[in-house]
Amino acid sequence: MANQKTKIAGLPARRAALRMLDAVMRRGETLDQAEKSALSGVNAPADRALARAIVGETLRWLTDLDALIDSATRKNLPDDAKPRSVLRLMLAQSLRLDTPGHAVVATGLELLSGGPRRLAHGVFSALMKREVSLPDVPTLPDRVMVRWEDRAHAIAPGLIDPPEVDLAIKAPAEAQERATAMGGISLSSGHVRLPRGTPIERLPGFDDGAWWVQDLAAQIAPRLLGQGDGRRALDLCAAPGGKTLALAAAGWRVTALDISEKRLELLRENLKRTNLEADIVKADALEYAPEKPFDAILLDAPCTATGTARRHPDVLHRVGPRQIGELIETQQSLIYQAIEWLPKGATFLYAVCSLEVEEGEDQAAWIDETFDLTPSPITNDELPAGLQPTKEGWLRTHPGMLPDQGGLDGFFMARWVKP
Repeated sequence: MANQKTKIAGLPARRAALRMLDAVMRRGETLDQAEKSALSGVNAPADRALARAIVGETLRWLTDLDALIDSATRKNLPDDAKPRSVLRLMLAQSLRLDTPGHAVVATGLELLSGGPRRLAHGVFSALMKREVSLPDVPTLPDRVMVRWEDRAHAIAPGLIDPPEVDLAIKAPAEAQERATAMGGISLSSGHVRLPRGTPIERLPGFDDGAWWVQDLAAQIAPRLLGQGDGRRALDLCAAPGGKTLALAAAGWRVTALDISEKRLELLRENLKRTNLEADIVKADALEYAPEKPFDAILLDAPCTATGTARRHPDVLHRVGPRQIGELIETQQSLIYQAIEWLPKGATFLYAVCSLEVEEGEDQAAWIDETFDLTPSPITNDELPAGLQPTKEGWLRTHPGMLPDQGGLDGFFMARWVKP
């Protein structure tokens, strides 16, 4: 009987998706963490990709999927009940991935072998008979709506689909030519956007290091430091390294510091592929002592990463006040350290890929109040078309911006100079 079960087409992918969903919702793991164990033993690339797609769409539309499930049961299933989790996956496949009903039922009910299969089958069948559908825009969890306040309704439309592929071009002047050759578009200097699912390693320019993958919003931060002209820059919390590559390509002598050896190894590989140079330092930033002063310090601080919700929808469900509070303390410790290293005339750039005001705007206001720094307002001509700085001269991006061009990640950035 066990051998028969393993022959059901697509079952390994669904089992992996269920394990990932459980790891995120019950244990609070990130999707990346959950994948490591959940995909163990799932060797077929197609099955691995399908598992990720199923759980990604489930998390993206979880609030709406749960509302549908509750509409078809007399008594709401517990949030952590296995039948609810399986029904979430089944509905995501049917309503978002256009999986045929027979395949959804055959693989979904098998996940409940020995359990309440009749219940799951009945709920799914009832919803399909009603020809239910999802709303045009995902409904955000209540606690996210509260945190993001007025911005929530503007952000949500940017979370409908996973993001497209953004490339940072090593030689910015080549961006438009490469966009045309690759069948993409360029939204700013040095940027190319391609359809999601594009096979990265097969693109022209990969082997000779002409570009690297980096979201449009993330590309803005290093460019706000301008051309290096041989000056020294510290990329604090640098790995996996997109900003280090951009700074090196712009002529900065970069020191890239990070505490993770595994992530720094990826940076080394990308430096080699792109034929760019940087001094790599594995160290705890709070214990590091630079030998020479830097002309600029970029702190892309550890954060909740809620700005990456387009590709990591797990952040919508596992990030709360506790995680935000812990990271605020870490960010402030790193800010203290970085500013202490600034010589007169040096630039400090603070960035977080977060949509939380506490990690962005509130931190910038705290820097203004706490340190003897002169604000260096971000200007319109430094930004891609369609983006504008705030009245304070900061930059706030979110997934709902640039909707006609495919959106971008959520970031906060602010810049100062040491007088």
